[in-house]
Amino acid sequence: MKKISLFFLLLFALNNGWAQQQLPDTKPNLAQKAMIKRGYGMFIHFGINTFNETEWSDGTLPASSYNPSKLDPEQWVRTAKEAGFRYVLLITKHHDGFCLWNSKYTDYDVASSPVKTDVVKAVADACKKYGIQFAIYYSLWDRHEPSYKDKNPQKYIDYMLNQLTELFSNYGNICELWLDGGWDRKPNDWGIDQIYKLVKKYNPACAVSVNHTIESTAGKRNFTLPSNMTEDNKYFFQYFPSDFRLWDPKLITKFDKKQYLHNGQSYYLPFEHTLCLSKRWNWFQKSAQLPTRDLDELEELFYWCTDNDNSLVINVPPDQTGRIRAYEADAVIGLGKRLGLSANKPLPKNGQFISFNRPATATSTSEEKGKRLEANAINDGKLDSKWLSKDTLASVEMELAPSQAFNKISIFEYQDTKELADGFSQIRAPRIQQYSVDILQDGQWQTIYLGDEPMGDCKVIRLAQHYKAAKLRFKVLKATAPPGINEICVIYKAEK
Repeated sequence: MKKISLFFLLLFALNNGWAQQQLPDTKPNLAQKAMIKRGYGMFIHFGINTFNETEWSDGTLPASSYNPSKLDPEQWVRTAKEAGFRYVLLITKHHDGFCLWNSKYTDYDVASSPVKTDVVKAVADACKKYGIQFAIYYSLWDRHEPSYKDKNPQKYIDYMLNQLTELFSNYGNICELWLDGGWDRKPNDWGIDQIYKLVKKYNPACAVSVNHTIESTAGKRNFTLPSNMTEDNKYFFQYFPSDFRLWDPKLITKFDKKQYLHNGQSYYLPFEHTLCLSKRWNWFQKSAQLPTRDLDELEELFYWCTDNDNSLVINVPPDQTGRIRAYEADAVIGLGKRLGLSANKPLPKNGQFISFNRPATATSTSEEKGKRLEANAINDGKLDSKWLSKDTLASVEMELAPSQAFNKISIFEYQDTKELADGFSQIRAPRIQQYSVDILQDGQWQTIYLGDEPMGDCKVIRLAQHYKAAKLRFKVLKATAPPGINEICVIYKAEK
């Protein structure tokens, strides 16, 4: 009897533990701990849009237009491994409904195309071969599937559950499910609780979330920017349950908080960032070769996005041949080498920031939509706030603690942005052409850096000496329009 009682007691404990792992908690659960440990992944947008020069399509493009000439998913994963990514996040189905595997629930998939390779299997197998984890993106919104338009939401929920069962039962361990397109229906009409339960049945350590996870007011769908998430227990789940926060492609604040509310309870949620390797912010690859972000910007954004137990995926899309272009592969591999990434080491940190929220002043400020764009934006820990001058030549100063040394300065300039016709891609152009960085020591200003060319997307100044100063000044010497700054980070970076 004692043995039988002990058996049932153990069974109860295991089941109770299983239940606890299936939901978010007040502290990191099993899935969140695994996600925090991974930290850095490669996003792969590839599908029917790749072959039609578009970011979104409506489900009417013919499956025959999907036609890669040299499809090589192993090259994608090998590139990810060489670049130091810990996981690959593959688009399995975008809003158009086209599936990268042979799904028995639709004929809008690779099996109906000229190239019938099961891309999901090929990527999953390559991940096993190269020892990195496999994650999937799946769009809730489906512009092709007939059941999506049924008045009974459960009809389409069942379709999704069937497809997700295919994905989770046929392709090995999946570490993350990234859901998108939730804006097209009410949150309760997606069956997120059913999806979450299904996923956890296959892998309790799989992290699940929906884009635009959090809202400002419960049930109102009024979103708050991740950069404003600076208070615990102020904002609410829009989709519950979720294991992490998403708002593609926004960036969190350096003072990001982790506790969010649902039905009066507080739950822990880290944040996963999404960035495009391309300067043009395109997700699906285009036929034209587009420039990549500079390594300095990628490095600083890596540090920013992986700080404070958050994670980052960088989109590296294959082209119409079905391969990642050599110069883009080289860019992410180069970033990994610069960062010194290793599967056996924690992700590197930027250093000690000594500039956040120090008093700041400017020679002039301007207004935008009735709001003054003040100098204190330059060190508030937010990359989407800005100081904007009223004059073409201007300067901004911040106080520093004279006892704190620094040897690195990162500057994110507010730039002119031209939105391109696809509604996603953009071109950024700097306004600041020449500038100086000065420090105040013993009542005297001295220049420690003089820039005689446009700043670019992110200017990183690595100083050969350590400096201490009462103030730092950024002075614009030449600009094409009134200059602006999103953030000036003054950092002490320990030497290796």
